[in-house]
Parts: sequence; C-alpha cells; structure tokens
Amino acid sequence: MHEELRKAVCDANIELQKQNLVIYSFGNVSAIDRVTGAVAIKPSGVPYDQLSPDRMVILDLDGNIIEGALKPSSDTPTHLELYRNFEAIGGICHTHCLCATMWAQACKEIPCLGTTGADYFYGSIPLTEVMTEDEIQRDYELNTGKVIVRRFAGMDPMKMPAVLVANHGPFTWGKNPTEAVESMVMLEQVAKMALGTIMINPKKRPISRALMDKHYLRKHGKNAYYGQF
Repeated sequence: MHEELRKAVCDANIELQKQNLVIYSFGNVSAIDRVTGAVAIKPSGVPYDQLSPDRMVILDLDGNIIEGALKPSSDTPTHLELYRNFEAIGGICHTHCLCATMWAQACKEIPCLGTTGADYFYGSIPLTEVMTEDEIQRDYELNTGKVIVRRFAGMDPMKMPAVLVANHGPFTWGKNPTEAVESMVMLEQVAKMALGTIMINPKKRPISRALMDKHYLRKHGKNAYYGQF
C-alpha cells in the first residue's frame, strides 16, 4: 500500500542531498495523502544513501504507525501538527541548511530585499517566537509545530511556504513533497542573497510593495502570466 506516496517522499528526501541542503542524516521530507489521511516520512537517523521507498514510514495524523519497520523522523509530531492545521499543504520539508539556519539562529526574519525572493515568497520570511522552557521540556516537537501555527495566524501558508523556527532552523512546504523541497532550495538561495546584500549595503531596505506584488502575483496571482500554463 501507499507505494506512490513512499516513492514520492523517498525521491524528495534524496533531492535534498543532491541540492547540498543536508549533511549525514539531518533533515526530512514528508507527504500526506489527503484522501486517506496517511502520511509518509523519512525514517529517523537513516543516511540519505541508505534510503529507499520501502524504508519510508507510513503514519496516520495521530502519529500511529500504519506501515514500516523503522522509527519515523523525530520531527514527525511537527509535520503532523502542520498537516492538521494547514489543510492546503501536501508536503513538508525540514533542514538545517547553512544560511537559512543562520538567520533562524540569529532570530531574524529574512527581509524581502529583491525580486528573487518576491518570486517565491510573498513578503519577509517569518520567524517564530522563542519557545518557552515548558514548551521545550514537554512535547518539544509537537510544540515546535504549534509555534509555527501560531506565527501563521491570519496568514495564508500557501503564499508564504516557509518559516524560520527561532534558534532552530527552517521548515518549508508545498502542494506536494517536490514543491516543499523546491521551497527549501529557494529559501536557502534567498537567505544567501539577503546575507550578502546586507554585507554590501547594511542600510538596504525591503523592496517596495508595488514591486513585490508585481513579481509574486505574475507567478502566483489569479491573472498570473509566468510560464506556459
């Protein structure tokens, strides 16, 4: 069962390594079948060169293992909390990629400084609040999901498919696991560009709303005209 879901998640996890976004066994990608509620996710601590579709773990939205002999990623409760609250998403990615993680550790949002960021993210990349000691000590991974959900109150997660968890690192998502990984690739690129831009010009301010709207909406708006479809 769930062969297509397993393969899609396995391929997306391997793509993280191809894109140089992970080292050793860090990071994970998951996907959900919204019809059955089944979630597939990378097994915990397994190196990327040892992944195969049959090693992906299948769970329900309550975290019960349906299929698989291995333990799921330790970040599984975070993924499940996002799936329960962001109903439009179909895939989630988490890494400790270098530049985006530096912004998260610095507890700084990544400002939208140019059109590259605006092509993918509708504004500055949001940062969560710092987790409390109680949140850390009790259900840490679940509470990581909860601080993300709180940060997105009133926001459309499909217009901003990325977040920085304070002191931790980035999570991204999309309609499927491939899109979730693409969002992570672009987040890391935007993080690098922002870092370099501020080093060159510390006084650089975010781009205008008009320019941000133009670049985001021409790709993602109701009258989008970018691409062939």
